[in-house]
Amino acid sequence: MPTYTPPLRDMQFVMHEVLKVSDEFKALPPHAEVDADTINAVLEEGGKFAAEVAFPLNISGDTEGCKLDKSTHEVTTPQGFKEAYAKYVEGGWAALSCDPAYGGQGLPFVVNQCFYEMMNSANQAWTMYPGLSHGAYECLHAHGTEEQKKIYLPKLTSGEWTGTMCLTEPHCGTDLGLLRTKAEPQADGTYKITGAKIFISAGEHDMTSNIVHLVLARLPDAPVGSKGISLFVVPKFKVNADGSLGERNAIYCGGLEHKMGIHGNATAQIVIDGATGTMVGQPNKGLAAMFVMMNAARLGVGNQSLGLTEVAYQNALAYAKDRIQMRSLSGTKAKDKPADPIIVHPDVRKMLLTAKAYAEGGRALQCFCALLLDKELSHPDEKVRKESGEMLALLTPIVKAFITDNGYEAATMCQQVFGGHGYIKEWGMEQYVRDARINMIYEGTNTIQSLDLLGRKILGNNGATLKKFGKLVGQLVEEEGVNEKMAEFINPIAYLGDQMTKFTTEIGFRGMQNPDEVGAAAVDYLRVAGHLVFGYFFARMAQVALREIAAGNTDPFYQAKLQTARFYFAKLFPETATLMRTARAGSKVLMDTDLALA
Repeated sequence: MPTYTPPLRDMQFVMHEVLKVSDEFKALPPHAEVDADTINAVLEEGGKFAAEVAFPLNISGDTEGCKLDKSTHEVTTPQGFKEAYAKYVEGGWAALSCDPAYGGQGLPFVVNQCFYEMMNSANQAWTMYPGLSHGAYECLHAHGTEEQKKIYLPKLTSGEWTGTMCLTEPHCGTDLGLLRTKAEPQADGTYKITGAKIFISAGEHDMTSNIVHLVLARLPDAPVGSKGISLFVVPKFKVNADGSLGERNAIYCGGLEHKMGIHGNATAQIVIDGATGTMVGQPNKGLAAMFVMMNAARLGVGNQSLGLTEVAYQNALAYAKDRIQMRSLSGTKAKDKPADPIIVHPDVRKMLLTAKAYAEGGRALQCFCALLLDKELSHPDEKVRKESGEMLALLTPIVKAFITDNGYEAATMCQQVFGGHGYIKEWGMEQYVRDARINMIYEGTNTIQSLDLLGRKILGNNGATLKKFGKLVGQLVEEEGVNEKMAEFINPIAYLGDQMTKFTTEIGFRGMQNPDEVGAAAVDYLRVAGHLVFGYFFARMAQVALREIAAGNTDPFYQAKLQTARFYFAKLFPETATLMRTARAGSKVLMDTDLALA
């Protein structure tokens, strides 16, 4: 059976020693009083909830799955899920980073992200039920009417209700411009919504009394394509004027998807048969409003893979220390045993260190992005808010695609450490591999994220935001460039940072002549950018570790951090050279292939 220990020490290192979040919070009026002790206390309790309440339900939930009663359209979640959710609400975890005006605790988003990393390690399928509510909350908080906020936000904040995002339809995936769901205006100002949605995570369940669906649909006179999409809030149960629940709305689960992983989460086919809804935001501007929820979800999906990377690593490490097989190539290490623990073998260490590096790099990036969101939402200086939002927009597709690609690779490697036992269910590793696979697909496939990064976020503004990130790299290089102990961390990012300008310009120039060149290069480009970002954070983490060691700190944590950083730069970061070469290979070898694909 797997085990899980919340990585509180590494979280504290990233937040307090690398990012110095408490100092940042002093400039944010809503969070000015939030100090390190408060953050640590909250996350320590959050870790207990993750490890003691959610984690024990992970394998059983995967085995049991969800059940749909087709006569009533009601879904029953796995045994223990509903009770765990009641404890989650009772503990106030749903309200952690929500607005105090609606009953929230008002803590910084970075605290919520760290809590959710632990929850995703413990049980990704269960965590998706409350996790999706945060996106619905953010969307309504930003674009809802005062009446909608009054009706829905207190319940979403408390966790009494959960939320969903209903985008995809059977005939269209990411191309939402093709959606057909209709919204007909009614005399009382509401809308009658009719259509079908698929792949709706947590779309139906028995854990709360109501589910708040955010639905994309078209008005009768809407323009074609994505410019004709509006957003509506469509609750499972209608809400009376006094806030009590009214009659059942005509939105229900028509079927559950039979999936590779996340079996404990109800991925629903949603039928909307003249359901009553109210518009969120402006007519035909629904996609812009929904992007608030989609961007939150993309950060969340990256966090899901971060959580899986961490828990897979922990269990593979424990197994590698215990499992004995063969002798070390360099001589016997465990003389009192008939064979050596497999952790002595170089390639086993490579697999373990790959997972560890991807977890620690991903954690630093996630915390940095969460801090950017806190600054975008709460900083008193409009310029800081704007620049924080721009940087977050640049990094969001990297969080979603790079961390989830890495997470699947890490989970697979950790499964490999177990050998044949990794393929057996009771060890838990095959579930982590199955669960990790969806994260590369939903909330916009990783190819879509790559096109977004290169086409919209970088070439779309002539690399302006990328240059701002480049300045962060440049500042670190200038600060530590003459420090010989930092050379092994600084030189690689300095070199790649210089190359990125030429690399980006070259791809952009080719794309102006033939747009397929951007499509052909995008996935490789995102991984190069991802390594630049990870490299920057590993250099910053190494900087802190070296300073602590120089000051006489003998905590082995810092030496371990340096060893992980050295591994990352020696074994993982060099992938960038190959990626830039394959990106430059162009589109011809892909598109001039009609005979090969006949």
